[in-house]
Amino acid sequence: MIVVFEKTYLSELYEKGKCTEKRYRFQPQVVKGYQKCVRFLIAASRKEDLFLINSLHFEALHGDHEGLFSVRVNDQYRLEFFFDTTEEEPVLTVCRITELSNHYK
Repeated sequence: MIVVFEKTYLSELYEKGKCTEKRYRFQPQVVKGYQKCVRFLIAASRKEDLFLINSLHFEALHGDHEGLFSVRVNDQYRLEFFFDTTEEEPVLTVCRITELSNHYK
């Protein structure tokens, strides 16, 4: 799957493990969990593959976040994203990561 980061801090966290903006600083275990989740998204060929990995807790969101999906980074944080799919041959799925959010805020 092709992964696109919608915000700069998301790509910095994945590639460098840290972010230049102070408001997007996370604990090291959160960053490692985030990087692991992104690697799972890259390795998946379609969204149905994510259901097979129980530790991700892959789910479709409802309410204000209708149309988004999420996987759990840890008990407190989740990674929110959506899919773009083209029906051309071969089928191309693009995962657009939108947010690393505190699940309980």
